Amino acid sequence: MQISHQLPQLHSRLVLRRRWLNRIYALVYTCTIIALLYHQTKSLVLNLHTTTNNTTTISLLMLLANMVLAFVWFTSQGFKINQIQRKTFPENLPKDVTKYPNMDVFICTADPYKEPPMVAVNTALSIMAYDYPTDKLSVYLSDDGGSKLTLFAFMEAAKFAKHWLPYCKMNNILDRCPEAHFSNQYTNFSNTSEVKLMYEKMKVKVEATVASGNVHPEDEKWSDIFNHWNVEFTPTDHPTVMQVLLDGTTDDDILGDPMPNLIYVSREKRKVTPHKFKAGALNVLLRVSEIMTNAPIILTMDCDMYSNDPKTPLQALCYFMDPSKDSDNIAYVQYPQLFHGINQDDLYGAEFKFIFQINQTGLDGLSGPSHSGTGCFFRRRSFFGSPSSCTSKHSQCQSIQSNEVLARAHEVATSDFEVGTEWGSQLGYRYGSLVEDLYTGYRLQSQGWRSVYCLPKRPAFLGDAPMNLHDLLNQTRRWSIGVLDMAFAKYSPLKHGFNDLPFLHNLCYINYALWPIPCIPVVIYSLLPQLALLHSVPIFPKVSDPRFLVYAFPFIGTYFQEFIEYRMMGGTTRGWFNNQRAWIVRSLSSHTFGMTEYALTKLQISSSTFNVTSKVVDKEANTRYEQGMMEFGVESPLFYPISIAAMLNLVAFAYGIMQSLTYGGLESLFVQLFLSGFGVINGWPIYQAMFIRTDRGKMPLKITLRSIAIACMLYIASPLIF
Repeated sequence: MQISHQLPQLHSRLVLRRRWLNRIYALVYTCTIIALLYHQTKSLVLNLHTTTNNTTTISLLMLLANMVLAFVWFTSQGFKINQIQRKTFPENLPKDVTKYPNMDVFICTADPYKEPPMVAVNTALSIMAYDYPTDKLSVYLSDDGGSKLTLFAFMEAAKFAKHWLPYCKMNNILDRCPEAHFSNQYTNFSNTSEVKLMYEKMKVKVEATVASGNVHPEDEKWSDIFNHWNVEFTPTDHPTVMQVLLDGTTDDDILGDPMPNLIYVSREKRKVTPHKFKAGALNVLLRVSEIMTNAPIILTMDCDMYSNDPKTPLQALCYFMDPSKDSDNIAYVQYPQLFHGINQDDLYGAEFKFIFQINQTGLDGLSGPSHSGTGCFFRRRSFFGSPSSCTSKHSQCQSIQSNEVLARAHEVATSDFEVGTEWGSQLGYRYGSLVEDLYTGYRLQSQGWRSVYCLPKRPAFLGDAPMNLHDLLNQTRRWSIGVLDMAFAKYSPLKHGFNDLPFLHNLCYINYALWPIPCIPVVIYSLLPQLALLHSVPIFPKVSDPRFLVYAFPFIGTYFQEFIEYRMMGGTTRGWFNNQRAWIVRSLSSHTFGMTEYALTKLQISSSTFNVTSKVVDKEANTRYEQGMMEFGVESPLFYPISIAAMLNLVAFAYGIMQSLTYGGLESLFVQLFLSGFGVINGWPIYQAMFIRTDRGKMPLKITLRSIAIACMLYIASPLIF
């Protein structure tokens, strides 16, 4: 009798049943959209021959708005056609941990004041405490700000890590980020008080040093290092600084067990040489780590995304170590971006649940999820060619502190090393977009690599999300510029994508590349129907007209489908409402500004810049956020569009109600009245900030007065259209 020796299963794949409902709904929705666009096109043609230019302009604008919305909906269908869920079985991995691959971890930071060093320290400590062989783990910190404050913080962290790592592993701690562990309810073990006191002393010392700006190392051996910093050592102009803070071959923890490697890297920067922002920093780490440790698996992390599960690397290995041939084509395993500190109903939609969770399950059912910046395990060789062309690099045997290794590492970190090479075009992270993560993932998949989306029950990583509206809008403005860079890049999904990717998968990348274009219909729908209502000019069919359903179904259907998906991914009803309001706010504000800035950049009238999102928490602002109050407080141009739209919707809705009470039926203007009321409901926090609140987070008076004045001017000028 023949006995089969089947290898234990490392992961499973489940296709979600709702994909068939999505497909049926897509068919019905398509028919409705075709009917709507046909009706509007027909009306436009009739207006061209029978009515005034004003009516033609209105019809043209409404047709444009609906065509853009239809295009956005069409390109998003790939996210819903084949949604899947995965599950890993790390208990089935080989028991012999010597078979596990080495792993290099890249943590990026850029500004010690917007990204406090203690935030990065907590991230590094949570990673160093992984349930993973420490002799196979190396952590690299990229300090793109070239700050002695950050280096000092990590020197202190290296000393504390010798106590923190054994504490976590001896007591089987789950929250291995010290700040998260000691902020939550925790069990008191025999040495808890001692370790907590050590952490608090380190935290006070680092924060005091950052506040003063002066570093005074206790150990004289570090003095020479800090002497490199002087008045000419700036974030945009400085030499390479590289320091091995922990060497796993020589440094042990308090129990005598080896420590993981911890290496500080600040690449050389010169004002005359483009440094390519975060993508450039990651490429330096790719080259430096290849020389020093050369692990086949790489984990990329933002400085504010700490590990929330010490067994996360084992989950990733379930895909990389799978015995099937298909596993060799996996370039990366992407985990979702999840955040701590977000209030229950996600006031600003800062979790981006559709982008980081819902859409990723759909992409995973195609050729794999997009790369979303942080919490991503890469196969190193994927950065050096296609699955069939690239080969594994040589193993690293020399000490990471040998003169030869350090000299070569310094050489590849110089500012002009990439000149005349394929770095950024065919090797490493790809240049050409401020959203280097999305663009790089797209380019890797275009080369034939696959990816996997891993969504475990316990979040693998937790990070900081913007706690005020201005920071969020600035972040999404930068993303808008970045995705437009991708849309018109040399290897754009609009030009090359259909040759390199499956049709539906490329549609999804087109949807991302043109992410900000819904600002066009949102601006039109936020202003035009309201101004028409103020002039009693109907622009939609009457409620009794059968064509009314053609307008109502897309609106109701889209909102209902998104509501179901949001709830099924664990969101609340109020959270869904806040998410759709945040989409409107972003479209009016950051997306509109992002598209405008991108156009000005291409016309060489302006230039786009990379701005680091602040991770500093204002206690008063945080309290208001927890109470569900939107934070304005600064005189930002980003607030003008939402304030103007809010005022027009309020006045139009009030006028429509008065007309209805005075003269009766508004059947022909019902849709416009509904849209104005919808705008008023979504704009309620803005009215509070403009007219009711007195705290520091209210809308600045200058913006309120100017917004009212601009809204009045729009009404005065509107007869040119109506």
